[in-house]
Amino acid sequence: MMLARMPLIAGNWKMNKSGTEARDFVREFLAQLPAWEDREVLLCPPFTALAVVGPLLYGSPVRLGAQNLYPEESGAFTGEISPRMLVDAGCAYVILGHSERRHHFREDDPLIRRKVAAALASGLKPILCIGESLSQWEAGLASEVVLGQLRAALVDLSAEEVFSVVVAYEPVWAIGTGRTATPDQAQEMHALIRAEIRQLWGQEPAERLRLLYGGSVRPENIDELMACPDIDGALVGGASLEVESFLRIVGFRQAS
Repeated sequence: MMLARMPLIAGNWKMNKSGTEARDFVREFLAQLPAWEDREVLLCPPFTALAVVGPLLYGSPVRLGAQNLYPEESGAFTGEISPRMLVDAGCAYVILGHSERRHHFREDDPLIRRKVAAALASGLKPILCIGESLSQWEAGLASEVVLGQLRAALVDLSAEEVFSVVVAYEPVWAIGTGRTATPDQAQEMHALIRAEIRQLWGQEPAERLRLLYGGSVRPENIDELMACPDIDGALVGGASLEVESFLRIVGFRQAS
């Protein structure tokens, strides 16, 4: 039997918004947010805004997430943030393996695997990002790359641990470019990811795992993307920085 999956719309602010700007956004956003019970909403501000945003979201229907962590509890790791610090700040989720971390900061699969394990051990839900570059896509290597990243990040996890992971498929060529995978392209990759989870961990984890699409998600394309059977939400970048556009994305229309 197919299990119902709660849609998740996550806003990744990346390196944007000061504490004051974050506070103003959240107050305006919450004031206009309808009382939905059929979807989950998440905001992932920069580290410097967590202490501002966390108390504002407390008791609201919007969850707090972080954009990264370092896989140690404490120590001489200048400039890094531990899982325990994120939990203390009120975070429920953490984005891991984003293509910008992989590209700009040379994060590799073994490090991302350690981060996933550290997040799970601390009670945080990882949003694992996987996706192919333009050259890999054009060379027909998308499936090989994406499934390879998936296996490397989740290797040796139990089925119960997989239940706590969210996977975000983000074709690198579509992130911040205005280009978006067509709904058919996105659905095809999401279906492959779910099939891989089914093969490795079984039917129930595959049906329970939430798969998000990311890559130039906008108010204009959210309804069509969310109509795809294996797309359970979106990881939204630039369009999550404006209250009106993010409200429209969060308010996607359910397929009848």
